[in-house]
Amino acid sequence: MLKEAYPYYLANEAVFANQDLKVIDKYNGEVATSVAKAGADVIDKAIQAAEDAQPAMTAMPAYERQAVLEHCVKRFQERFDEIALALCLEAGKPIKDAEGEVTRLIDTFKIAAEESVRIEGEVLNLEITPRAKGYQGMTKKVPIGPCSFISPFNFPLNLAAHKVAPAIAAGCTFVLKPASRTPIGALIIGEILAETTLPKGAFSILPCSRDGADLFTVDERLKLLSFTGSPEIGWELKAKAGKKPVILELGGNAACVVDEGADLDDAITRIIFGAYYQSGQSCISVQRIIVHESLYDEFKERFVAEVKALKSGDPKNRDTFIGPMIAESEAVRLKTWVDEAVAAGASLLAGGERDGAMLQATVLENAPANSAINEEEAFGPVTVLSKFSDFDEALTSVNNSKFGLQAGIFTRDIYKIQKAWDVLDVGGVVIGDVPSWRVDNMPYGGVKDSGLGREGIKYAIEDMTETRLLVIRNPNG
Repeated sequence: MLKEAYPYYLANEAVFANQDLKVIDKYNGEVATSVAKAGADVIDKAIQAAEDAQPAMTAMPAYERQAVLEHCVKRFQERFDEIALALCLEAGKPIKDAEGEVTRLIDTFKIAAEESVRIEGEVLNLEITPRAKGYQGMTKKVPIGPCSFISPFNFPLNLAAHKVAPAIAAGCTFVLKPASRTPIGALIIGEILAETTLPKGAFSILPCSRDGADLFTVDERLKLLSFTGSPEIGWELKAKAGKKPVILELGGNAACVVDEGADLDDAITRIIFGAYYQSGQSCISVQRIIVHESLYDEFKERFVAEVKALKSGDPKNRDTFIGPMIAESEAVRLKTWVDEAVAAGASLLAGGERDGAMLQATVLENAPANSAINEEEAFGPVTVLSKFSDFDEALTSVNNSKFGLQAGIFTRDIYKIQKAWDVLDVGGVVIGDVPSWRVDNMPYGGVKDSGLGREGIKYAIEDMTETRLLVIRNPNG
């Protein structure tokens, strides 16, 4: 169960300053616990502490940073059930999904521990012209400096881990603002980091209100901003961030193509998972399903039947597949989009009803191209079916979106695989599976309104380090 109250972490230390932030059990709507909330003065102190600690963090040997990350892995494993239940309560995530996220949290810190001792430079041959005779070049990677992280509600553990773990591996101090709706996972990470030998001030984890968090973006002492969340907020923060580099992991409207000859048993099983796991609240959740006309009728019949059979209810029950959305207001928004699409001519094949924050697993067919459910990010348990006759037409449909995060293609044709990889304007193409698939060492990120940059530990470390050149002249050379 959750503790009665949680602190924030300022300069590595727990501070029970107040109990101003109430965390709601997303299934029953009751207050589950209270969290200390930081104001602008505390955020300022945290940034100063991170700046002051950066020289010691930079000097920390790689093996010591690796030991910190390995300690976290061990403690996450020891507290696995506790962390999973906390996630289930604060996020409304079905317990099996919560356990899966704790597993990914552990994987992410394991990968970071491995990468922490692989941050290497190179020797350059500068003698490319007679004037460079006797010159040699070398590069090394150095930490970019104090980093600012803002993480979202839908993966409170793992998306925070994808910022925190590479920062430690790279030798960067940081301040983290977790989502106010789901701060507990990040605070448990903070509790475990506080057990380690990180220099004092190396990290702060500060739940706070959005209007009090401007320093996370505008403060020039912070040398990088990494934000995961909505496109509207992300692009706004980038415009305000000043000189610092900005990494944005934003929304999606992921499409999945089922081509002729695909294994329907496999495709339906995977798309059910990819569309409805954790109630569709993932930026790579399957939203648009585009099926070849030769398979369409059978796919539709079987898919709809399986969607209707998904069990909704209390996320603590192990047989629950569909839990609550993060807030009733989000369920109301998505129900409105469904109703608007139906009024504009879409067919409702399954679901569509709402009870509080619970929205039924929903399937629409032929929603108008300009409907919100087609154009925007649903971020909930709704899919839209359509058919195609020509593969190039299907690829055009996938690209007909302002988003470009990942796409899934079920095909056995190697030439179509190559064509999809060449043509699709997305950050990643997944063949034989859903766009919702992700493993934590791969480069992950999008184009267009889906963001800038890539996460995945190795790739995040590249953003959190800078290349420093050394040139040596041999006057006798």
